[in-house]
Amino acid sequence: MINNRPSVAQFTSPDDVTPQLRRALTDCWIEVTNAGGAAGFPFPPIDATQAAPAVDRIVEALAPDTSRLLTATVEGELVGWLNVRRDPFELIAHWGTLHNVQTRPAVRGRGFGVVLMNEVRRVSRDEMGLEQLHLAARAGVGLEDFYGRLGWKEIGRWPRALRLAADDDRDEVLMLLDPL
Repeated sequence: MINNRPSVAQFTSPDDVTPQLRRALTDCWIEVTNAGGAAGFPFPPIDATQAAPAVDRIVEALAPDTSRLLTATVEGELVGWLNVRRDPFELIAHWGTLHNVQTRPAVRGRGFGVVLMNEVRRVSRDEMGLEQLHLAARAGVGLEDFYGRLGWKEIGRWPRALRLAADDDRDEVLMLLDPL
């Protein structure tokens, strides 16, 4: 499984996401969070009682114009996923945001995240008609470098916005991909 190029799929409707895929998304999110990943749950360890309802909320909000789920699989095994969303309000409908970008810890460094990020760029531009993508990332875990290699620019920070522990405040890094 580990050495193959991933297949990327997108889902635009809750009906398209099988119970098996929901479980795989949940399991991935648990693995990423419990390994220290910055993917939405700041205080590991977590388990399915926390991750499954969050996955359900993402899946139930899927719609072609406003929210899509992209998954990367290798030989049928989920290796990563993300969610791209846009607000339909006409003032800001030209840009979207990335959420819950993650790859399984055991397969990091093998290009699966790059494939997923390149595909969301294409989907956002060519299918959703977006002109920009935004994301917020936790500082101090190397995410700025990863996104920077893919053309993202840091456009600001919220200093000490994320309190991970009493003595561990991190900046939230605001990033932009423009043009797509």
